Amino acid sequence: MALSSDRQSQRPPSTVTDREGRTVTVSTYAGDADPLVEMYAHFDDESRSQGLPPRGEARQRQWLDGLLEDGLNVVVWHRDDAVGHAVLIPYDDTAELAIFVRPAYQLAGIGTALIRCLLGHGQANGVDHVWLTVARTNRIAMNLYRSAGFETTARERGEHEMDRQL
Repeated sequence: MALSSDRQSQRPPSTVTDREGRTVTVSTYAGDADPLVEMYAHFDDESRSQGLPPRGEARQRQWLDGLLEDGLNVVVWHRDDAVGHAVLIPYDDTAELAIFVRPAYQLAGIGTALIRCLLGHGQANGVDHVWLTVARTNRIAMNLYRSAGFETTARERGEHEMDRQL
């Protein structure tokens, strides 16, 4: 299945071919932090936004332990490597979205497949409303979120808050 930019949510698992011709699989994830720590080791300062992912393995493991325990997680796999990770973190009657794609896999449509599957996974688990914050200078991410149906609801200190109903 080729990638498209429509707003449809899709329940994982899903196998897609990205714009670079790589076949990847998007699936729910409830495993340990090891494959994600390996993925986050490839993030340099330019690949971080809003302080995430944290620097250093110990801080990453602590952060990931919380996400894996409390959140709804989806991971993109290329062969045996995690190359994308997204999570919905529940808060009362809503959930915060965070998404990360390994730098070498960015701009290939993997974020689109990842967010589509994450929203489908959230919907299947009773999530009705999703929100996120994004640096206003991160135009690529903002375009991804808009293509997934998010709308800007607030602008503060260089960040935009965006949300959507599922």
